[in-house]
Amino acid sequence: MSAVQLYDTTLRDGCQAEDISFTLEDKLRIAEHLDAFGIHYIEGGWPGSNPRDASFFEAVRGLHLRHAKVAAFGSTRRHGVTCEQDQNIRMLLAAETPVVTIVGRTWDVPVEHDLRLPLAANLDLIADTVAYLRPRVDEVIFDAEHFFDGYRSAPDYALACLKAAAEAGATLLCLCDTRGGSVPSLVAAATRAARAAVTLPLGIHCHNDAELAVANSLAAVEAGAVQVQGVVNGFGERCGSANLCSLVANLQLKLGYDCVPAESLATLQTLSHFVDELANREPDKRQAYVGLSAFAHKGGLHVAAVQRRRDIYEHIDPALVGNHQRVLLSDLSGRSNIVYKAREFGVDLDGSDPAIQRLLSDLKELESRGYQFEGAEASFELLMQRALHGYERRFRLIGFRVIDEKRSENEPSLSEATIMLAGPDGTIEHTAATGNGPVQALDGALRKALIKFFPEIEQVNLLDFKVRVLGSEGGTGAIVRVLIESGDQHDRWGTVGVSHNLIEASWQALVDALDYKLYKDGKPVARQPLRAAHGGEA
Repeated sequence: MSAVQLYDTTLRDGCQAEDISFTLEDKLRIAEHLDAFGIHYIEGGWPGSNPRDASFFEAVRGLHLRHAKVAAFGSTRRHGVTCEQDQNIRMLLAAETPVVTIVGRTWDVPVEHDLRLPLAANLDLIADTVAYLRPRVDEVIFDAEHFFDGYRSAPDYALACLKAAAEAGATLLCLCDTRGGSVPSLVAAATRAARAAVTLPLGIHCHNDAELAVANSLAAVEAGAVQVQGVVNGFGERCGSANLCSLVANLQLKLGYDCVPAESLATLQTLSHFVDELANREPDKRQAYVGLSAFAHKGGLHVAAVQRRRDIYEHIDPALVGNHQRVLLSDLSGRSNIVYKAREFGVDLDGSDPAIQRLLSDLKELESRGYQFEGAEASFELLMQRALHGYERRFRLIGFRVIDEKRSENEPSLSEATIMLAGPDGTIEHTAATGNGPVQALDGALRKALIKFFPEIEQVNLLDFKVRVLGSEGGTGAIVRVLIESGDQHDRWGTVGVSHNLIEASWQALVDALDYKLYKDGKPVARQPLRAAHGGEA
């Protein structure tokens, strides 16, 4: 199996993305994770561009990375000064990295119209810079900027730039699709031409302006490139860079190249989500391989099929990249969805049982009214128990009242909720609580009323609260859906409520959240198989 080197530029190219900014501590933590994953090269930044990047190279020496080599990034010397005089070159060497990556122009158009230099003078910049650095560092990678545009415009000159870097002592030539507008056929042809022109190993660096960065990178590898550059989750300048998560998965699982150990590949989703977390980004659920929806099935026919053979609708085993199969519940659900979800909850159902049809009808009717159970599986589990086994809550609402009050223009509003409910023995409990808003007040009053009967309610924390306005009705007449995420010391679960009234919708979700706690703890129904399975499929 041929090997392909992984060169990560999350900490440099990724930081050029809009709305992305890593602290020094962020960059060090990401570097550690990249190293543990098995990345071969970590490009830490441009030490001549800002003090934070310079500080990174000083701090990273204390990490004692086990696998990765750290690279400093910079440009060829400026015209009119020597390498010794060039401040950028001096800062590259001050970074004390074993690898230096130098970017130089290889397209005749920006050489003549941006640098405003004769083409031969640009060749001197490339050769002089590489020759100066090579004795002073272990490896010099030449990033051939705009190579594919240059090859299309003036192929002889683009290849001459590669030859200048190679003859000066570069250890690898990286072909860059800087504008991100190339297509795989051009990338493959240009890479083959580069292989014929120079004997050095080649790398590939692609941007995603045409949504082809990963495809172009794979085309280059199949044409002879031995190193791919990319960014975890694909963010970067403009439309981003080649997504390293997709690259490593495709290279290793689809094309058979050796990139990282299998046990490292199985942490790919963890790496992806870690970087998103530090970037303060919500993970893209539809991202290939690592997204939450990458192996999620919603249509009933799909669910029935993957229960028989997973590979009918899953192109790989999700566990290979640290992901997992999910089955979603919606008005597109069939019997198979219900059976599958029941098994997740520890309940075995016969797929031919007529009770499943009743549950399916209830589900579709509720979803037509705006309910959604994809993020509220606790509410679905309770719905299933009610439909199939007549499950009832151990407490009953008699009534509640919520009052909002604002006593002056300059003071925040105050909410007060009162609740009257009957406990499992029929005892009436009447409580009140205040809060910064009506939902907080209602939550407080409900807990206060229930804790007398169920002390374990105290373990439940409200972790997240989301409100979405549904339908085409405008203004205050619209339907709202409330999703609540709750948790205790062992689990997290989601619940849902829907109503024209925000407080009523919140009440539904709050009640389900606390009721689910009692249910899952075995009160009043133990979580065990409720019906023997007969192996039926729908």
